Amino acid sequence: MKRVIAGIMLVLWACTGAGAESSVWKARKGDSVLYLGGTCHLLREADFPLPAEFDRAYRASQVVVFETDLDKLQAPATRQRFLAKAMYGDGSTVDKHLSAKAYAALSAFSEANGIPMQSFAQFRPSMIVMTLTLMELMKMGVTQQGVDSVYHARAVADKKAVDGLETADQQIDYVVSMADGNEDAFVDYSIEDMKNMREQFALLIGAWRTGDAARLDELMSGELKTRQPALYKRLIVERNRNWLPVIEGYQKLRQTRFVLVGVGHLVGPDGIIEALRRKGYTVDKL
Repeated sequence: MKRVIAGIMLVLWACTGAGAESSVWKARKGDSVLYLGGTCHLLREADFPLPAEFDRAYRASQVVVFETDLDKLQAPATRQRFLAKAMYGDGSTVDKHLSAKAYAALSAFSEANGIPMQSFAQFRPSMIVMTLTLMELMKMGVTQQGVDSVYHARAVADKKAVDGLETADQQIDYVVSMADGNEDAFVDYSIEDMKNMREQFALLIGAWRTGDAARLDELMSGELKTRQPALYKRLIVERNRNWLPVIEGYQKLRQTRFVLVGVGHLVGPDGIIEALRRKGYTVDKL
């Protein structure tokens, strides 16, 4: 169970990667310099080595900023809190929170993967979907190592300062509440997404390798905006809005920072790059 929970925490926006030509941006305003790296939280062995732009930005920075504190996210106490929040606290079961049709579809998909729904009975739909998503990714050779974990380990080894844009508990709350109030639509959308994951993953890797930011935004956010607008707003727009003042605050500090977040947060009209440009930053690909 500990390995599953660790994987689920990492699979949040499982593959939000950018490519060698456009994975890293340099933002400037006055004398301030900030690097922004779009990350893939989970990668395949074939996806290494990472694009050289990541190393260039890492070497030029004194502080590495992640979405959250990765050490705390992996701490046993945090995992316990995650597990507790991922289950219904009132003793109810997932079938009570889904229509018969949605529950049957989720049961069929789960059992096709060798997991009887009884194993998931007390878990929220978000936890069930995240577990099944991780399993689908693992079938494609995805490991639990990604850009974030690579550079976090390097920063620790190099004794560079690290920081997070949100707390581990905030990130957990985003995960466990994804389906709240919209359980049936969330399950339907997720099952369809998982069934097409191999094809979509190949398209995403293609966009990653060519550095096609517009294509990345389309693949990662286009359908989500249309079919799950509330979820898109909560996972992307709301978090970007919360992070932006923190990122802007770095301009007042002397140390150069390398901000590593899922590229879905960087690209597109609601992305951090456009938000910084609107605030007077010059942002160019590294």
